Amino acid sequence: MDDQTMHFLIDGYNLLHVGRSPKNPVDLERARHHLIDLLSSYRRRKPCEVTAVFDGWQGGWVTEQRERSKGIDLVFSKRGEKADEVIKRMVAGKGAGVVVVTSDREIWRFAERMAVPVIPSEQFLERVEQTALRQPKETGKEEEEEDRGDRKKGPSRRLSKKERRRRAALKKL
Repeated sequence: MDDQTMHFLIDGYNLLHVGRSPKNPVDLERARHHLIDLLSSYRRRKPCEVTAVFDGWQGGWVTEQRERSKGIDLVFSKRGEKADEVIKRMVAGKGAGVVVVTSDREIWRFAERMAVPVIPSEQFLERVEQTALRQPKETGKEEEEEDRGDRKKGPSRRLSKKERRRRAALKKL
């Protein structure tokens, strides 16, 4: 992986439940496969690595399971361990070059302490769907005005480091 390639570390079920909530195991399995297809399609269009971490703590395996499907690395936490703990361990081990995708506050805070940018699941899913479905990105005057309003000048008005990291990661999407 070179310096230009981003590695997205995704809180799988957190992203999966954005805007929808599968009601039974069959729907959950189907939704997970759809998410993998979507991430795979995105990965074909953008140079990046994608690792999705899913909970296996209630009914999973005795050991952590890893597999690769359609170019996406899948990690299932072992029984008794939540995906949050696996993500934290991976963030601590990889650090630079990783972007965490989650809306979970605990993971978010941990990643920020490790100086790793975090993208909210809703925002990431929106960008991935736009790219994967080849919809042109809506870049109108609204976005320019929003950027202009947030842009500050001078050292005392500079955005915080974590906000600059988050925005840099979003731009690469």
